[in-house]
Amino acid sequence: MMVTRAALVCAAWPAMGADVPLVVEVWPGQPPDDNAQVGTERVLMSQKLDRKQVEVTEQTRMITDVTKPTLTICHPAKDKDTGTAILICPGGGYWNLFWQLEGEEVADWLNSIGVTGIILKYRVPRHADEPKDLPARRPLQDAQRAVSLVRSKAKEWGIDPQRIGIVGFSAGGHLAIATATSFEKRTYPAIDDIDNISCRPDFAIPVYPGYLKARDKDELAPSLRIPAGTPPVFLAHGGADIISPPENSVLMYLALRKAGVPAELHVYAKAAHDFGVRPSDQPCSRWTESCAAWLRHQGFLPPPAKP
Repeated sequence: MMVTRAALVCAAWPAMGADVPLVVEVWPGQPPDDNAQVGTERVLMSQKLDRKQVEVTEQTRMITDVTKPTLTICHPAKDKDTGTAILICPGGGYWNLFWQLEGEEVADWLNSIGVTGIILKYRVPRHADEPKDLPARRPLQDAQRAVSLVRSKAKEWGIDPQRIGIVGFSAGGHLAIATATSFEKRTYPAIDDIDNISCRPDFAIPVYPGYLKARDKDELAPSLRIPAGTPPVFLAHGGADIISPPENSVLMYLALRKAGVPAELHVYAKAAHDFGVRPSDQPCSRWTESCAAWLRHQGFLPPPAKP
């Protein structure tokens, strides 16, 4: 397995992290179910959208043409480290990855609350055999493998193997839920001992997720089910989201509640899509505070220190 030092990724917060983060390849060779040639991986800027569509309207960095999935491990400062780790799945419709807004900045926030942020660079864009209106299937392979890989490296990376969660945004929010509910069976043939380690995250945090609602029906998408053992889930969504309507999260919350899975739902009335974790004067920017409180209540973070 290749391990390299990343000089640029997560470099925006050197004081928080202990070191320049490691970048680790998810697969020991070519990823499964993949022989497509999509070109050389590249960085591009997102489109500039208006306030009706997204909360963050400025352009931000994205990554596309990913053929070698990686994990970028961003540790918090040692005196803040709680031992909890969260896998980060940027959004982008399974076409691109919003690496800056929904990857690096999320790792920054997680480091600030003592959590190791691990950014998953999963395969995009979707391939020709992955329909445009359905979730791509290969990213779930990458995410399942990633959870097992992180758990296999828990001792080496200073992580509690029973406090490994997953957070995702937009399409990445779907990926977080798919990973949290698909742990009973891998979506690829096992290739080594790492695949014998559980791929079930200990909790999931989908933020303005898509692809959860069935088309033209007020029910979950047929590809989703809530098995026994599904971990606790925290959902956050914008009530004015026209890209990924809030019904996606509402229906998932109801399904989780019916299945007896601990779940918490926050819908912010006037918020649009893509608010990430950026501070603003909008109520949706404080979802991170509610999430941190939920993590403490669930036992995944220690209680705040008494003054």
